[in-house]
Amino acid sequence: MQKSPAECTTMADVRAEIDRLDRALMSLFAERWGYIDRAAEIKRPLNLKADIPARVAEVRENARRHAIEFGLEPGFYEGLWAQLIEHAIAHERRLLGEDEG
Repeated sequence: MQKSPAECTTMADVRAEIDRLDRALMSLFAERWGYIDRAAEIKRPLNLKADIPARVAEVRENARRHAIEFGLEPGFYEGLWAQLIEHAIAHERRLLGEDEG
């Protein structure tokens, strides 16, 4: 049964909840990745590039803003999202054939 942080009375409780959340995060990342694949499918006939700088800036700013909203350290989460974005762009480039010489 899910517990709030305050309801955890042992380290086993805390670890179980962290493990539960880590699995949920991976599920969300997998869902997000499906949208990355779909973006490449949509971009191909429109002749759009994988890297759209205005959108990259928007997603990074969203990460920063959401981190602040949830009381998290914005620089860390913007950096984490920068890595996600970089990985997604590299993946889209492969799907779109942009990395072929």
